[in-house]
Amino acid sequence: MNVRLPFLREKTAKLTTSPGVYIMKNKSGEIIYIGKAKNLKNRVTSYFRESADHTPKVASMVSNVYDYNFIVTDSEYEALVLECSLIKQHQPKYNILLKDDKGYSYICISNEPYPRITAEKNKDKPGQYLGPYMSGNVPRETIAEVNRVFRLPTCHKKFPDDFRKGRPCLNYHINLCSGICRGKINQKEYSETIGQAIEYIKGGSENSARRMEKEMEKAAENLDFERAAILRDRIHAIRKAGETQKILDSDVEEADVIASAENGGKQCVSVLIYRSRRLFDKQTFFFSEEEYDSSQLLESFIEQYYHGRRDIPKNIYVDSELPDSEMLEKWLTNLSCIKVHIHKPLRGSLVRFIELSKNNAAEELALRAGRTAKEVKALETLGSLLGLKSAPLYIEAYDISNLSSSSIVAGMIVFENGRPLKKAYKRFSFPEKNNPDDYACMQETLRRRLTHLIKKDGDEGFLRKPDLILLDGGTGHVNAVKPILKEFNLDIPVFGMVKDNKHRTRAIAAEGNEISVSKHRNAFNLLTQIQDEVHRFAISYMRSRHKKASYELELTSVHGIGIKKAQKLMIYYKTKENMKRADAQELAKIAGVNIEIGKELYETIQNI
Repeated sequence: MNVRLPFLREKTAKLTTSPGVYIMKNKSGEIIYIGKAKNLKNRVTSYFRESADHTPKVASMVSNVYDYNFIVTDSEYEALVLECSLIKQHQPKYNILLKDDKGYSYICISNEPYPRITAEKNKDKPGQYLGPYMSGNVPRETIAEVNRVFRLPTCHKKFPDDFRKGRPCLNYHINLCSGICRGKINQKEYSETIGQAIEYIKGGSENSARRMEKEMEKAAENLDFERAAILRDRIHAIRKAGETQKILDSDVEEADVIASAENGGKQCVSVLIYRSRRLFDKQTFFFSEEEYDSSQLLESFIEQYYHGRRDIPKNIYVDSELPDSEMLEKWLTNLSCIKVHIHKPLRGSLVRFIELSKNNAAEELALRAGRTAKEVKALETLGSLLGLKSAPLYIEAYDISNLSSSSIVAGMIVFENGRPLKKAYKRFSFPEKNNPDDYACMQETLRRRLTHLIKKDGDEGFLRKPDLILLDGGTGHVNAVKPILKEFNLDIPVFGMVKDNKHRTRAIAAEGNEISVSKHRNAFNLLTQIQDEVHRFAISYMRSRHKKASYELELTSVHGIGIKKAQKLMIYYKTKENMKRADAQELAKIAGVNIEIGKELYETIQNI
């Protein structure tokens, strides 16, 4: 606990209610957090009030606050501008920070008689440079495409010095190079080709193709059919490249497409940068901000990402509604001197670009987490559908199975990070239940399981609190177990899995309503997998119990062997095979009977 809290509360009681920025400092005077507020007194008071329900990160920050300063502004908008500037300047420990340790990449057009177009990490070589690009993949992929479309040389020969020295390489013979080394293409023709390639990089394939079509028509009118044929083939190559890459779209001219993905308390924000109707670059940023939902994360990200920049597009598309989007638009408009719109697409082709950005973020996270992007996205989608604060990484699912009143059992399975965690599976039996009551059995199962969690006894599978509990059943099952959670004072989301007529999960049962999942394929597949697995686990346990119960009944057919002695034998030998290998004397000793009953027991066991 922070011993300075009484002082901080007293100071805050006198604080102004005006908008502004507050600056938290530790004992050494180091700035550890900077925030903005519409009402400084209300916002700062929320940190220091008694019995405050803070997230772990905020609680840690508050415990280190020794004092704070504040700066009053005329409006919340001015507070936003000042907050961005101060965070950028001081990089406080507890703020969301944009740390980018990647270097820039460039496209270089070399300064020589027959220029080469290459991807470079710096500007050491003499020549013309395009960029910078934050992602090294974009320049490399662009260069590969340009060399293929315009059939530019990629060998190490120097021209014109190496004209006609040796045979053309394989690229020439497979039509990937125009064969500059043969010395049949003069410097002027080659320069025109390089100019077209540069225009293609800058303006996109559609602009280049349209301009070349005009040149082709002009060449044909002048009866220069050889040049017209070259331009025709080049136009065809450009159009084919544009189709395969899917980087052009009439709906995205100048825009940044921003989306996030979350897994295991880690978030990734992906920015797809479109310029001149072309995917120009991609950037990814990683965070560990468990207490922020996607809209809060994106809002803080946008503030820091665009602060101090001038290359802000007129459209910014995001995957979450931002609480202060109007104020952010005003701020970005003032920064860029153009009208900036922040928009969450709900339908149409723009949704595909949001999905593309989100998939990129999920793939980057999956790469770091050792999971597939589908698993990451399925958990995130499920969390969003159920209204959870974050993706449910540790899920427990329960199912009741019964064949008769003597074989009522429950199965508990666990999915961690979207995959079965079989070592945490549990089985529950109800030998005292005479009537098969699913609701009562589900209540008892949850009570027994949560007792281990509260008392902190049992193995690791019982000691971990789940992020989500799923029940194989509808609203009735959910309503049945809610009082159990309340009894233990546990806040764990509980939902039911409702099947369709093909035994697939068609919806999630909440209190009083159902949430459809069929349109969300990733989440639908995950839930179906969970429901199938918990059903398989519970029914296999029920069958094994039923077989065991039947075997016990056959043992009681021996005079002098009752249910308790039969159970004693089953517990000791565990399997029918082990029991068959025992002789009459050993069986009599274990059951606690005389040798005559032991012999009869041996004969019965051998004939079962």
